[in-house]
Amino acid sequence: MSNFQAPAGEQDRRPNRLIGEKSPYLLQHAYNPVDWYPWSSEAFELAQLKDKPIFLSIGYSTCHWCHVMEHESFEDPEVAALMNEAFVSIKVDREERPAIDQVYMKVCQLVTGSGGWPLTIIMTPGQKPFFAATYIPKDDRFGRLGMLTLIPRIHRFWTERRGEIEKSSQEIVEALQRASRVVPGAALDEQALDSTFEELSAQFDPQNGGFGRGMKFPTPHTLLFLLRYSRRRRKEDAMEMVGKTLDAMGCGGIYDHVGFGFHRYATDPQWHVPHFEKMLYDQALLALAYAEAFQATRRAGYERTAREVLEYVSRVMTSPEGGFYSAEDADSEGVEGKFYLWSEREIRDLLTPDEASLVIRAFSVSARGNFEESEIENANILHLVAAQEEVASALGVSGREWKGKWDRARTKLFEAREKRVHPYKDDKILTDWNGLMLAAFARAAQVFDAPEYAATAGRAAEFLLSGMRSPTGGLLHRYRAGEAAIEGHLDDFVFLIWGLIELYEATFDPRWLERALELNERAVQDFWDSEHGGFYFTRESGESVLVRSKEFYDGAVPSGNSVAVLNLLRLARMTGRADLEDKAERTARALGAGMRESAAAHTFLMSALDFALGPSFEVVIAGEPGAEDTQALLQAVRSVYVPNKVVLLRPAEADGNLIARLAPFVGSHSAVNGKATAYVCQDFRCQRPTSAVREMLSNLGCSQGHAS
Repeated sequence: MSNFQAPAGEQDRRPNRLIGEKSPYLLQHAYNPVDWYPWSSEAFELAQLKDKPIFLSIGYSTCHWCHVMEHESFEDPEVAALMNEAFVSIKVDREERPAIDQVYMKVCQLVTGSGGWPLTIIMTPGQKPFFAATYIPKDDRFGRLGMLTLIPRIHRFWTERRGEIEKSSQEIVEALQRASRVVPGAALDEQALDSTFEELSAQFDPQNGGFGRGMKFPTPHTLLFLLRYSRRRRKEDAMEMVGKTLDAMGCGGIYDHVGFGFHRYATDPQWHVPHFEKMLYDQALLALAYAEAFQATRRAGYERTAREVLEYVSRVMTSPEGGFYSAEDADSEGVEGKFYLWSEREIRDLLTPDEASLVIRAFSVSARGNFEESEIENANILHLVAAQEEVASALGVSGREWKGKWDRARTKLFEAREKRVHPYKDDKILTDWNGLMLAAFARAAQVFDAPEYAATAGRAAEFLLSGMRSPTGGLLHRYRAGEAAIEGHLDDFVFLIWGLIELYEATFDPRWLERALELNERAVQDFWDSEHGGFYFTRESGESVLVRSKEFYDGAVPSGNSVAVLNLLRLARMTGRADLEDKAERTARALGAGMRESAAAHTFLMSALDFALGPSFEVVIAGEPGAEDTQALLQAVRSVYVPNKVVLLRPAEADGNLIARLAPFVGSHSAVNGKATAYVCQDFRCQRPTSAVREMLSNLGCSQGHAS
């Protein structure tokens, strides 16, 4: 039985079957009068027995419109009575069961042309869908059917026109099967990189940064591609797209200037008005983007933002076990964004006159408020009018003076805000999102020479590799309240492998590389398509879904296949294994057909292609790990922006047995004349070994400590 507590006012209600679940989202619905079932054989057997269609509702715990639909309909006795009479109703947490969500989201997109959450699917007892929608109001509204009209209509169709429903559902399944077939394309080349850049250029908003002219979503993997493309083609406009976007997001209301971390997206083109939920994967990918941008530009503001994001995750989103929580809600006390909003009067009451004047001017605060859509009167979203360095200049103070004043003011605002009712936190731990966060901490440890980040990443890795393993040696997907459960899918494996590769390069503890290779072998065993190449999202013997599909599209997070390509390339270069590079090439071919339809939707794949096309480097540092000369070489190679490289450390013979076994080619590398020595190979050609930092950087295509 769960330790979930009934919400205030619902203690007298009887819980439904969701009360025994671990998912925070399902538990939020545990006291609904709807007779909910979790996704289970029990529910499908009951639907068959009673000959009822299934009402499938998919969402997640921090989804604003999921909350709205619950309050309007699922908590309403009249709607619940209709649902209980007409359907067997199933609730699914999309974050817990992404394979189910993916299949039925594709159904919704095929049927309606769009998708989103809450996702509503009505299907036969055999799981064949015949109706799809997202949010449905209780009553009819502006031409949109409400639940009170829709449920009786579907019930009537089910009882009177069954043949039409069965025909329609079969057509939908066949369309889904056709859409899921992937025919491998030709090998991708540099033209694919150029096409991707051209598409992104056409979508770029030069005035506000970001892509598109309406709502703005962070797309960190797109920025990672543009950083690489700028380096390859010497394209200043690509770097300007990155800089404009990172600056706009870092200044905007989408960034939490008081407590740090990024909100999910902005509802306006200027990044000022956020949808206030915070997702772990956004923190991970944006920290990576800002860290790489700092490495490429040395702009202090990018380092500051990356470090602040990691501070937020460490302070708010890290579990005692070392894993990372999933999300924070947009709402508190039933009002979206209430936790984050300020009136001018509050600011003046909390700060000194000088501090208040600075904050009001720098963050566009007004007496009437700058967030007119808020339910709260005179509400302000803090967003900087310009980058912090420019703000300091506009206010007539030095950068140091601005920083001191803002730090003092921010601390006071933060302490006051901590006394407010906090947004709900989804405290489940997901292996795939944790892999991304692990990668971010480990990469930041390298870029910022910050061993404390490597220690955080190490704790997370230890937890995931011990607490999230299945009895058969695979991975489990979700951990909460002491229970690890749900069979892992492709993203769990490849995102964690990514994190472990980064952690190896941050610490040079060969155990992490060994674990990455072990998980990669298991991923190939469970998910690889030996006929057409690429990786399925689910195991063949895993949870039954309508279609066993491959995911290629890089959405809010990169696709598992895109990440797998880069993982395979890096592991191949680290170990000298040609079979891994062959699988990377076959996976890229499998992704190629979809990429040609929309290059800008496959930007992480394009980063992997950039690595594959080269120039790329293998760097082996031979020397004592803690020695000053070894550290000098490592710090130098980490200080430059050369993304397409792998780095290995070859310690003295007595300590190098494991790495020599994992990467046999390093066995012949040793320190020359007792000095730490760098061996640099480029595109299968090796330069002469050197102990000189400058020569090593020159071998990497860099001069004066910068990428050339």
